[in-house]
Amino acid sequence: MDKKAQEKKKRVIGFQVVEDECIWMKAGVVNFRLCDNAYDCYNCPFDIGMRKAMNLNLSDEKNKEKPGWVQYLQERYHGASRPCRHALTGHIDAPKICTMNYECYHCPYDQILDELDLGGIADVPSYRNASGYRMAEGYYYHMGHSWARFEHGGRVRVGFDDFLAKLFGPIEILNLPPLGATLKQSQVGWTFSRDEHKAAVLSPVTGSVLATNHRALKHPGITNRDPYQEGWLFILEPRLPKKDLKGLYFGDQGFRWMEEEDRKLMSLMGPEYEQLAATGGELIGDIFGNFPGLGWDRLVHTFLGTEKA
Repeated sequence: MDKKAQEKKKRVIGFQVVEDECIWMKAGVVNFRLCDNAYDCYNCPFDIGMRKAMNLNLSDEKNKEKPGWVQYLQERYHGASRPCRHALTGHIDAPKICTMNYECYHCPYDQILDELDLGGIADVPSYRNASGYRMAEGYYYHMGHSWARFEHGGRVRVGFDDFLAKLFGPIEILNLPPLGATLKQSQVGWTFSRDEHKAAVLSPVTGSVLATNHRALKHPGITNRDPYQEGWLFILEPRLPKKDLKGLYFGDQGFRWMEEEDRKLMSLMGPEYEQLAATGGELIGDIFGNFPGLGWDRLVHTFLGTEKA
């Protein structure tokens, strides 16, 4: 794989982002720049450098001659000299003028959108089928069978994947981290229980917990029925998202990994079940419940990468 292909694979791709052009490219200020920070402009070194280079300072801008890119924006966006970043990135359809000099952390409108984003996933994801397990397009997958979905503002939504849901069956109790807790990638982040069995799950990214899915806490069954949408678990403010990408699967790489996980499971279940799968038999939705002899602790160690919780 050449260097350009590697760089493309490691860019942060947001689920709702149709394009991944930097807002400075969308505005016509630079010829080419792809966003690699999930449109978290406030924490983007490139954005900070560009604003400094353009002398974007509300306190003295009136006394300075407007740079050429302002006129470009006015012509392109019908008088909106500073289009809101949510409009530029496709987060909202309606035109919106930024009145905060792209200092979104001061913007009430930005806070309202953030609060809406902390709720459920509005868009139904498209899926691929990997050996009978659904994989949501645009999601990143951790080797411990959790997923991470990068969203506007740089936040990351986390949940179980379909393999975990089918492998361990109906979850009865969820123990999610409290608000403000700091999780580290590939270290235990939360636990779940079924009957007298308990399992720990590794966090897909490093960050602080901003919100949890209260509905999933009250009704853990939705994490089995709909793990990628209604059954999400919590939202993190990531520390170093680009660094975390090195430990996640995405796209075709994730698809091949899931197929390999299925082969690993088939080898544990034995030739009889392998023959059933080969004939097109329907995948069991509660594998442990139907094959308790596989051993809960062995499944946890093999596929979640943790020991008994």
